[in-house]
Amino acid sequence: MDFPRTLRERRTRRHVSQLDLALRAGTTQRYLSFMESGRSVPGRNMVVRLAESLELSLRERNELLLVAGYAPAYPESSLDDPVLAPVRTAIDHILRGHLPYPAMVVDRGGDLVAANTAFDLITEGAAEELVGPGTNVYRLALHPDGLASRILNLAEWARHILVRLDHLGELRAELTGYVPDLKPSDGPLGFAVPLRLRSSDGELRLMTAVTTFATAIDVTLAELKLEAFLPADPATAEALSAAAGAMTSAAVAQEPGSM
Repeated sequence: MDFPRTLRERRTRRHVSQLDLALRAGTTQRYLSFMESGRSVPGRNMVVRLAESLELSLRERNELLLVAGYAPAYPESSLDDPVLAPVRTAIDHILRGHLPYPAMVVDRGGDLVAANTAFDLITEGAAEELVGPGTNVYRLALHPDGLASRILNLAEWARHILVRLDHLGELRAELTGYVPDLKPSDGPLGFAVPLRLRSSDGELRLMTAVTTFATAIDVTLAELKLEAFLPADPATAEALSAAAGAMTSAAVAQEPGSM
């Protein structure tokens, strides 16, 4: 367990000087230098302060505590744990509230936790093994049997996805192999990279917004991401609204006693 090396790597990766980190953590540069050289052994509270000052993720904070010889400070609960029941309720509420636009929740590795009914419009035509809870949404996006053949700006969208996978080296290597050596469009991208997706309702132009549980103190909860798709033009907004209306009508028609 090499705490000095780990601390030094975490600090330099974030381009924080010893002096800046010492000031943030309420200690001295001299003491921090001693910790990074192994001449001083910090207490548990100091390790926590250093981790917070470096703005490490909860998972990384636990890892720093472990290499320093201390027990993790933050729990990592299963989503099925009763303690996270209010979280599951909140997620369901948010997903329904985003209708008629697609939205999904993924974990740290990009595996699908939940999605609303409008997300079906995005996944239509994809291979069954690539769709549904527990499957990987990044693989779904770039796999030849997933969405790749329907993405009209595959070069830009693939780059948008791959840059998010630095912490998932094996998955990134797999997905890079699916993406041809495409040149990005010469035209302007606008204010955000859109997902231009061919669908049964015509071309959809979608932007994405990512939401996290910013005050979470549970590792699992802190790593969840809610990705909401928003229409980038009026035609897409109309298509999504029409699709939602059709799905609602179909559901009503299937209810017992309906005419």
